[in-house]
Amino acid sequence: MDTENLITMANRIGAFFEAMPEHEQAVMDVALHLKKFWEPRMRSALLKHVDESGAAMLKPIVAEAVTKHRGMLS
Repeated sequence: MDTENLITMANRIGAFFEAMPEHEQAVMDVALHLKKFWEPRMRSALLKHVDESGAAMLKPIVAEAVTKHRGMLS
């Protein structure tokens, strides 16, 4: 699994949702999008990357979504 590609895709999703006026809803929507449209192995690879390397490469909204809603993404 190409982690750099996953990070790029996650950041694009984050860029779309961060324009929403309600921040908490936007964070939830990022997590819901990842849950609905990403395969489990893609979500697992993203979570593994965050666990091993941190979330510095992720947009803040994506990092927040992954942190707050990790249970949904596992």
